Amino acid sequence: MNRTPAHTLRRRFRRLWRSPVLDAILLVALAAGTGAVFLAGSQNMGYHWQWYRIPRYLLTIDAEAVAAGPLVQGLLVTLQISAASLALSLAIGLVTAILRLAQSPLAALLARFYVEVVRNTPLLIQIFFIYFVLGPLLGLERMPAAILSLSLFEGAYIAEILRSGILSVPRQQVEASYSLGLSAYATYRKVILPQAVRTALPPLASQTISLVKDSALVSTIAIYDLTMQAQAIIAETFLTFEVWLTVAALYLLLTISLSFMAHALENRLKLP
Repeated sequence: MNRTPAHTLRRRFRRLWRSPVLDAILLVALAAGTGAVFLAGSQNMGYHWQWYRIPRYLLTIDAEAVAAGPLVQGLLVTLQISAASLALSLAIGLVTAILRLAQSPLAALLARFYVEVVRNTPLLIQIFFIYFVLGPLLGLERMPAAILSLSLFEGAYIAEILRSGILSVPRQQVEASYSLGLSAYATYRKVILPQAVRTALPPLASQTISLVKDSALVSTIAIYDLTMQAQAIIAETFLTFEVWLTVAALYLLLTISLSFMAHALENRLKLP
């Protein structure tokens, strides 16, 4: 089969466009352009960068050992809150999604009421309500109140994601499962949920990343997560831009890692 020079040129161009080398070049160019903008802006406003003071807030090195600095300690608290909230929100979301699809009108109504109330009110107000109103009544400390707030908020979104995944499973498969004598529990566990999770995995990954970013709001109730630690350092040192850019880089590193993990899991669960 003869190929024209134009066809060969188009193939080479497409190969170059999809090359990871080009992605790396574009990323470096974007980083350089962003750095140039920040540098020009700081020179115009007379800001004196002091990046040499940042490493001590990441790691503390002495003669005996290497210890985590305030920012790394805050990052560990953020990971702890995010992991606990993710596990609880997945459970809440799954139960709510099943209730929304239940035959009982009351169960469906209660589930929809929860979803609509949580999704249409700000997370910050929910954190304040649970900590300052329900906290004294239920004996909740800061950490449990923060985890509960994030779990209820993210659980409402996860419920809709899982509900759409469940509805994507063909009805004929569900009816076939019941005709084979499977119970509702077995049908969900063996037929519906494996397919629903595979379909809902990309939006679930996005919601997990949103949870990590939303966790910064727990600093408003004096939990020393990454954001709160940054505020404390800035109040002490006035290294505003250096600290916030470092915090942004840590959040970016965390969310990009989650994106890669989700992509790997999606490829593993992909049907042949």
